[in-house]
Amino acid sequence: MAMNVYLAGPDVFLPDALQVGRQKTEICRRHGLIGLYPLDNVVDRTATEASLQIFKVNEAMMDRADAIIANLTPFRGPGADAGTVYELGYMAARGKFCLGYSNDPAVYADRVRLFTKVTARSGLLIDADGLTVEDFGHNDNLMMIHALDIHGAPLVLPREKPVDIWHDLAAFEVCVALAAARLTSA
Repeated sequence: MAMNVYLAGPDVFLPDALQVGRQKTEICRRHGLIGLYPLDNVVDRTATEASLQIFKVNEAMMDRADAIIANLTPFRGPGADAGTVYELGYMAARGKFCLGYSNDPAVYADRVRLFTKVTARSGLLIDADGLTVEDFGHNDNLMMIHALDIHGAPLVLPREKPVDIWHDLAAFEVCVALAAARLTSA
């Protein structure tokens, strides 16, 4: 029986989001998996409660899935997309197989430095607002990193940041291969 994999990420905001989704689902198909892409859900975006409809159909799609592959590439800031982070947590809480990748291999604290002034004080990194910057040497927040470690596999990272972080699917394909390997070992 094929594994259903929810394909989470800010890819849905790309100008060519449907094409990217087709590429991802095709990669899944080649590995014997069924990719569930959020934009495959039909929602009337002009409806009064369109955002609630999107939330409900995406959760229903995650409920049908056996696994998640989350694109945790930083989005509109130094960290992952908030919606994708929610979806990863949702799937981890339900005991589903969790995989993730980021096309930016930089350490989170280093990326924060690009967005705000950071100083060191008493062994901690402090941002321009006086708030502590998480600095455990991880690619992103420890909750996501360890959710992947415990509920699936470690975050997949490229050796170097790809030229086109939104369309390079090499790290995604590594996650697909990991999911396919789990399916064949089950």
